[in-house]
Amino acid sequence: MIKAASLPIDMDLLAFSQALSRQGIRHRIMEESGRQVIWTQTESESRMVREALAQWSELEREQQTPAPSRQPLFRPGRLLNAFFRELWLCPITISLMLACALVAIVSRLGMQVGRVDCLLYPVLADESIGTFLGELVHPALMLRTLTPMLLHFGELHLVFNMLWLWYFGRQLEPRRPRWLYPAVILFTSFTANTAQFLIGGGNNFGGMSGVVYGLLGFAWMMQKMLPGGRPILSDQMFMVFVFMLVAMELLASSWIATAAHLGGLLAGLFLGIVVALFMGGGRKTGRIG
Repeated sequence: MIKAASLPIDMDLLAFSQALSRQGIRHRIMEESGRQVIWTQTESESRMVREALAQWSELEREQQTPAPSRQPLFRPGRLLNAFFRELWLCPITISLMLACALVAIVSRLGMQVGRVDCLLYPVLADESIGTFLGELVHPALMLRTLTPMLLHFGELHLVFNMLWLWYFGRQLEPRRPRWLYPAVILFTSFTANTAQFLIGGGNNFGGMSGVVYGLLGFAWMMQKMLPGGRPILSDQMFMVFVFMLVAMELLASSWIATAAHLGGLLAGLFLGIVVALFMGGGRKTGRIG
C-alpha cells in the first residue's frame, strides 16, 4: 500500500471518497495518529488521488460562503455551484444534453426536421460497403454520421434518452483514462447510425438511444470482465434493456430505429471486451493504475 495523503481528522471525506470510487480509483481511508490517511495500491493511483484532492479542495473553497441566519429553500447560487461542479466532472455528458435540448427547440422536437437537416446522416452510394466507407473519408461527411444522435422526435424520446445518458455518463465519464468515455460515445454513435442507415433504409432518423445502448453494453461488459470495481448496473437492468430492444423490434419496428439500438449495443459490448482485455493486461504488468 502507498500513502497518498494525510488529512485532518475533522475533515469530511465521504463525498471525496465517493468521487474517487466513481473514477475507478482504488483506495482506503484509515485513521492514524489523529489524522486521516488515504492509502492506494499503486503509485499512479496515489498521484491521481493527490490531483483529485487539489481539485476538490479548490471547489470546496469556492463554495464556502457565510451562512445566513435563515437560509431560503431555493438558492440559485447553490444550484449554480452544483451545475458547475457537475460540469467539471462530466463536461461531455452535460454538453451533449444541452446540444440535444437546443436541437429539440430549433426542430420543435423533430416536427420541423428541415431546420436541422444538416444533422441527418449523409445520403451515400451503397453499391458496396467499400464504396460506402470510401465516401466517409471527408471530415464533413464523417461528422454527419455522428450528429443524428442530437435529433429527437417528441418529448418522451428526448427525456428518456437524456435521463439514461445522465445515468451512465456521470458514472463513466469521470473514470480514468479520461479519453475512454468520448471514444465510446464516438464509436457507438457511428456504429449505431451507420447500422440504421444501411439496414433501416433512409436517413430520416435520430436520437441518443444507440449511444445509450452502447454505454449499457460497454459498462456491463467491463464490470463482467473486470470485477471488483463499483458496479454501474445489475444483470436484471441489462436484461430489461434487451427485452425492450426485442419488444421494440416486434411491436414498433416501423417507426423506431431498432437497428441503431442493436448496433449501439453490439458496439458497446465489443468495445467493452477490447478495453477490459487491455486494462486487465495493463494491471498485471503494472502499466495502468
